[in-house]
Amino acid sequence: MESFSSHPLYRIHNIDSAMSSLLGFYKKHFAILFLISLVMSVITQYISSTIDMGELQGITDPEEMIEKLRQYLAPMAIISLVSLLFSTMIHYYVVYKPLDDDMNIFSGIIRSLRYFIPYLIIMVLFAFAGSFALALGLLAIVIGVLFAALYLATIYFFILPVLLVEGPGIANAISRSLVLSHRKFWSNFGWTAAFVVLLLVVSIILSGLVLLPFSGSFLKILTDPGISSPVTDLAKNPLYLFLSAAVNALTFPLFSIFAVILYFNALAGEQGAMVLEDEPDSDNNGVSVDDLYARPEPDELSDQGVMDEEEKKDQ
Repeated sequence: MESFSSHPLYRIHNIDSAMSSLLGFYKKHFAILFLISLVMSVITQYISSTIDMGELQGITDPEEMIEKLRQYLAPMAIISLVSLLFSTMIHYYVVYKPLDDDMNIFSGIIRSLRYFIPYLIIMVLFAFAGSFALALGLLAIVIGVLFAALYLATIYFFILPVLLVEGPGIANAISRSLVLSHRKFWSNFGWTAAFVVLLLVVSIILSGLVLLPFSGSFLKILTDPGISSPVTDLAKNPLYLFLSAAVNALTFPLFSIFAVILYFNALAGEQGAMVLEDEPDSDNNGVSVDDLYARPEPDELSDQGVMDEEEKKDQ
């Protein structure tokens, strides 16, 4: 495994330094990250426009509904594949670009393809395990589902950085993601929850701004649920499609940067602990309580001895 100690995101973070590093890295590499995300968003938005979920609202026959859902499987699968592919590209750029000034967007994309198939396999396995965890969460109703979703998100953020840094081994990626995410679990869980909530708020605001040219009132978007019906008619509007893709492109790179920060924070803590364990514990290098205080000089010792003898004679 290469040394990543010189990477700008590699350090033991607190929540403030994590968010500061995220925004700093995002600003510095905004142009490339936004361009890659915009291409992905345009593709996925266009494919999504071919899926009309409104048709399902008027269907009462279960068999007819299942048949309609089957028609949507192909475009939904393509959207998932495109998202995973571009996520791999952006993660690779975030991890390796600061360490290789000669890397450009095209070479980075080509090199990242090595990790796509292992990542895809892990995501399929992760989807099965995740559905089981969410089903268990339903037993505890809302709180259980939220906890299960955030728990899965915490583990998910580690998967692709582990693949990119430690190699494309599927078994190792799964085991290491579990180990690193559960070491200081509550810290990782809390950071994930804060990041997800913050990103949801930002996404809602940006989505409302995108709808503003088509509704005429931002408050109407937030307060009137009935606005959703005309919004569904905008799915094939080229202007709305582009604006919506641009909003997704603004937020999508943040997932990759946050995932790398979360991983490097865990890795720096793990390697720091290993260094402490490997330090020799000898008499020459060890520190005792006596070393914290200055020892008396020889003259002070002799004077102290004379004083002790005089005190004995007086007694």
